[in-house]
Amino acid sequence: MIKLIVGNKGSGKTKAMVDAANAAAKTSKGNVVCIERGLKLTYDLDHAVRLIDAEEYKVDSYETLYGFLSGVMAGNYDITDIFVDGTLKIGGKDFAGLSAMVQKLDAQPNAKDTKITFSISADASELPAELSKYF
Repeated sequence: MIKLIVGNKGSGKTKAMVDAANAAAKTSKGNVVCIERGLKLTYDLDHAVRLIDAEEYKVDSYETLYGFLSGVMAGNYDITDIFVDGTLKIGGKDFAGLSAMVQKLDAQPNAKDTKITFSISADASELPAELSKYF
């Protein structure tokens, strides 16, 4: 299941994501992962949440983010939740690329068992229409 948290800068997307990740860490029977550019959330996330710095792995486009997320899910079937904060900082303002990545992830068989949440710093009206079903 894929969910997008959409809103302009300063609208509380990161706080909502941190709260959701911490709640998932308390209730999940598996592993919870958070991916961001940099490690700004180190002290905000519960210690049970695995924080990954996308820059450390040279994730810098939607194609590499897709591959990275696929590898994370393939490498550990116990992952129940993945949170990606600052998605546009990782992949850029290529909304078509973002849309293609989300749709490819949604089509993966193991994505049905993993809740993937992306924070998107943009107005919902800027995003392609096919992404609206994930809001």
